[in-house]
Amino acid sequence: MDVVAFTRQLVDIESITGNEAAVGEALYRELAGLGYHVRKMPVEGDRFNVLATVPNEPHPAVVFSTHMDTVPPFIPSSEDGSRLFGRGSCDAKGIIAIQIAAAEKLRQAGIRVGLLFLVAEERDSTGAKKANEQPIGSRFLINGEPTENRVALASKGTLRVELVASGKMAHSAYPELGESAIDKLIVALTRLRAMRLPETDGIGPCTVNVGLIEGGRAPNVIPDHAKAHLLYRLVGPTEALRKEIVETVGELARVDFYLEIPFMRFRSVDGLPTMIAAYTTDIPALGNWGEPLLVGPGSIHVAHTDSEYVDKNQLADAVDVYCTITRKLLASP
Repeated sequence: MDVVAFTRQLVDIESITGNEAAVGEALYRELAGLGYHVRKMPVEGDRFNVLATVPNEPHPAVVFSTHMDTVPPFIPSSEDGSRLFGRGSCDAKGIIAIQIAAAEKLRQAGIRVGLLFLVAEERDSTGAKKANEQPIGSRFLINGEPTENRVALASKGTLRVELVASGKMAHSAYPELGESAIDKLIVALTRLRAMRLPETDGIGPCTVNVGLIEGGRAPNVIPDHAKAHLLYRLVGPTEALRKEIVETVGELARVDFYLEIPFMRFRSVDGLPTMIAAYTTDIPALGNWGEPLLVGPGSIHVAHTDSEYVDKNQLADAVDVYCTITRKLLASP
């Protein structure tokens, strides 16, 4: 398989989260043409995961997995001598291509693996959650995200927090007659940003991003409502962190914790370089698919940017990395 050409074909199929059906159909046809037993796992509406296994091997010990969806906006493919550009080139359509190529290379050597391509990773891992209800008995799951072909020893978790501040409307000429929800929110956010966040040796610090702020009605109205959404990147358990967040905010705003994806540690692989992933993946939602590993070509630093790209040499090298890891896993007790 020409992984560069196939990656470009996939990149040129727009598959922003919620619109993965077309790329799913393309993968279904490609894998069926290669002789795999291919199954569509319905997720929602016309969206589905794609599961492929080699005929007469419905329960492979190793499954390769990554996601089909991308973040907006759609950016078509292009390339120069060393790089392939476009939305999803490294996150994660290049990874789909190398996983299929590695599976084919292993099959030629008599080693059969499964392939699992998922929807909705970029939003809420709905595809992974659906797949977790239908495991096939694999011992290992090699999940693909951009790690520059280094094996991740851990991935940070995610804690999403909503702050809602309430106040009282008044004419802005008479602020003493009102109560500003925005003022309360600003104070709460200032306190949270000054909090000392936990650190874990070998992993690094927990970090926080104030990603969304909204509130108010007009410049000449004292605001009675304000809201902010924060995202913490986790490096351990959250019980103490949650308690401190609530205590720090106090009576300034209501605190709602509406999503948590746990911090994860993974095994190393002898002879391969390692890294720490500061982002989250589908892995926490795929616990029934075997012991997880995390590795893939491309840099997370260019994912989700206007200039997203993957190095062509990394794509080629990734095929061998996946084959090497698979052989080592199958040789382990």
